[in-house]
Amino acid sequence: QVQLVESGGGLVRPGGSLRLSCAASGTNSTLYNMGWYRQSPGKQRELVASITIGGSTNYAASVKGRFTISRDSAKNTVYLQMNSLKFEDTAVYYCNRGPYSGTYVFWGWGQGTQVTVSS
Repeated sequence: QVQLVESGGGLVRPGGSLRLSCAASGTNSTLYNMGWYRQSPGKQRELVASITIGGSTNYAASVKGRFTISRDSAKNTVYLQMNSLKFEDTAVYYCNRGPYSGTYVFWGWGQGTQVTVSS
């Protein structure tokens, strides 16, 4: 059974940075495209960044230039470096499989990690 454990969230001021981690167990995440998603109250979960098996990355327009997704194969972990954080980045962040040819197939969701951007 695949388990995803997200960590690294917290309270940060606008302009600050956080680094999120997603540790996968029960699978080799390097065999899959992976993505970071976020959900804020009253909104649908959205994909903010994805990384392919080959290491190609894609970002939502709202985070492009500020967020960086990466993966460590040896640690079976995916990261999201978030810089220049804005109020609107406040959300619960989750990792899961990324899209493949526009199709989404998800494992069970982890508990997520809360990111709060506040002054």
